[in-house]
Amino acid sequence: MKRRSFIKKGTTVASLLGLSTSTLHAINLTSKDKNTATHNYKMNFAPHLGMFKHHAGKDPIDQLNFMADLGFTAYEDNGMKKRTVELQEKMSQTMVKRNITMGVFVAHKIDWKTPSLTSGKINIRNKFLSDIKESVEVAKRVNAKWITVVPGHVDLKQDINYQTAHVIETLKQASSILEPHGITMVLEPLNFYNHPGQFLSDSPQAYQICKAVNSPSCKILFDIYHQQIQEGNLIPNINKTWDEIAYFQIGDNPGRNEPTTGEINYKNIFKHIHNKGFKGVLGMEHGNSIDGIAGEKAIIKAYKETSNF
Repeated sequence: MKRRSFIKKGTTVASLLGLSTSTLHAINLTSKDKNTATHNYKMNFAPHLGMFKHHAGKDPIDQLNFMADLGFTAYEDNGMKKRTVELQEKMSQTMVKRNITMGVFVAHKIDWKTPSLTSGKINIRNKFLSDIKESVEVAKRVNAKWITVVPGHVDLKQDINYQTAHVIETLKQASSILEPHGITMVLEPLNFYNHPGQFLSDSPQAYQICKAVNSPSCKILFDIYHQQIQEGNLIPNINKTWDEIAYFQIGDNPGRNEPTTGEINYKNIFKHIHNKGFKGVLGMEHGNSIDGIAGEKAIIKAYKETSNF
């Protein structure tokens, strides 16, 4: 059969079955290529848009369907809040249909170079709380239970203890907004190399703040990439902060690409987290180490290998 006739016939079949052409392409791939066959992952790994664009195309709905076809059971989207309401609703409907759990999105404007929550300024606090209220509506629309919060840059004109008190007070007020909706803001410590000057950098620091806020709506996002650079000692620190961790993110070091490309023994870490009974989402917040289709297959291979324990 000529290629043009095959594509035309495939598109017609896809239309009759209610499938997108990219999903049909995924079906063709999975029947021929073991690297893209559906896999039963032991954990809720969450890809993001663009991670499989060479297989699935640019359309967000097609990408979500392709992720589900591969066996991924979660999805995260830092930029979800900026997407149109129409697209948010379509993506939510697709995730419900395909049994995909929505992971984090960024809840507020992050100040990378100037003090924000650390400053204690009421106008900055009120703007942050307004962002949180807006994020509640987005979270309800896309069935999200976690939203990412970064307290922002240090205030060099204030003692660190005053800054900590300001952050805790703001997060207490944010928690009172989130608790009635069952939504959890997850605080993400960031490493000094990629994000110099950020107030929140260590897992013990995040643990202390969460204990002080004392709310089910304020927990830790333990980004394994950031914490490998910032403090190392990953498994012991995961154990010590365990009761305040609600979410994990993934990235190997150096490079912040998929597991197996750097120094982190992800197979041991995933096994440890799994054996401790974690049922939440692990966001794949990293790049592809190789461009194109080959790079996307490399990601699939890496997650199959590291979750094979």
